[in-house]
Amino acid sequence: MTIKIYNTVTRQKEEFIPLEEGKVKMYVCGPTVYNYIHIGNARPAIVFDTVRNYLKFSGYDVNFVSNFTDVDDKLIKAAKELGEDVPTIAERFINAYFEDVSALGCKKADKHPTVMENMDTIIDFVSALIEKGYAYESEGDVYFRTRKFDSYGKLSHQSIDELRIGSRIEVGDRKQDALDFALWKTAKEGEISWESPWGNGRPGWHIECSAMAKKYLGDTIDIHAGGQDLTFPHHENEIAQSEALTGRTFAKYWMHNGYINIDNEKMSKSLGNFVLVHDIIQHHDPQVLRFFMLSVHYRHPINYSEEVLEKTKAAFDRLKTSFQNLKHRLDSSTGLTDNDGLWLKKITDLHDEFTREMDDDFNTANAISVLFELSKQANYYLMEKNTDQNVIEKFIKEFKTLTSVLGLTLEEEALLDEEIEALIQQRIQARKDRDFKLSDDIRDRLKNVNIILEDTPQGTRWKRG
Repeated sequence: MTIKIYNTVTRQKEEFIPLEEGKVKMYVCGPTVYNYIHIGNARPAIVFDTVRNYLKFSGYDVNFVSNFTDVDDKLIKAAKELGEDVPTIAERFINAYFEDVSALGCKKADKHPTVMENMDTIIDFVSALIEKGYAYESEGDVYFRTRKFDSYGKLSHQSIDELRIGSRIEVGDRKQDALDFALWKTAKEGEISWESPWGNGRPGWHIECSAMAKKYLGDTIDIHAGGQDLTFPHHENEIAQSEALTGRTFAKYWMHNGYINIDNEKMSKSLGNFVLVHDIIQHHDPQVLRFFMLSVHYRHPINYSEEVLEKTKAAFDRLKTSFQNLKHRLDSSTGLTDNDGLWLKKITDLHDEFTREMDDDFNTANAISVLFELSKQANYYLMEKNTDQNVIEKFIKEFKTLTSVLGLTLEEEALLDEEIEALIQQRIQARKDRDFKLSDDIRDRLKNVNIILEDTPQGTRWKRG
């Protein structure tokens, strides 16, 4: 079976046929780095890291690019509030991003370009659009002529007439048409800026991804991906800019992950229900958060709550227990039995079922169901009177193979002595702060890796079980 991808442009699943046989060029819109990432940012990071894993598992050579927006209104506002410059804030939260997503099992992209390091490329892109008549300068700003691009709206499935309704030019607006969007913005007093043919300023949001995708992947790429909220206007505008300049299809397949709800309400700034990954992983195993994200198909909305995460942990622990039981029995197997061929076939069949589910638009939810079936069969096998090392090894190998595709590991964490001491100190402080949930979480984490704590009058001591 070949891989099928739901393409946002056509609103249907299509057979994945890369532009170049055996190779995939993939661009994923990254975060604006003005703060720690929230759980909404984590979903595309996890989803498209998994997509890349599976493409590689399927034999493709994947060139994966994901950008950072390191200058925009949010960063400028943060700089003013904190009394720091924009580059300092951006660098801090780029590093924080890597720490958080690494904890979630996400590998770095092959390239993580930033706006600041690609300013000349962006300016050249804007200049070329002006030369082709698709953009115009107005009092230091540069705008894209939206109506001039005939197929505008093909991604979000909106017509120009639909978009025009309710649109208007505000007083003082420099646009010729209400639908035009900014490619370059004149710098306000005190703002970070760069020299350009139109005066000092900075890029509009949409132009950066078009310029960087073209620079690092070429005029046409295989897959462009991001959150559903980016479909319009960000990705729609990217298509218009890129295809107006090159005259070629910008991306062959467009993928968008669904929204995240918090306690059954849509996550939004107005509701103040943002949850930062940095905070979640202080109290929960990051692997559990990743497992949670993959437990629902990427295109569907997903509801986050503490209760749901606790249930997810319990489910993930069942897989880990099954895996550890296999490893425990590995050296005590008794030899071949008459049924071993049937067990080996069951494992092979489950492997094939896993790939069928992932081939169907990367259905991680169903793929996880296959993992639970593998766990169930492993548990049944260990109940046999006689077990064979080859079958147990096959179960273990299959667990490792399939979970690695999902970016998960069932191995118990091996902590160094100094890491254990640091966790104990964190637990002691939590008890002083009466944060008993954190205290219990740390105890449970250490218990899970076979570290036994003893609270004595002289302090907390530990030993390996």
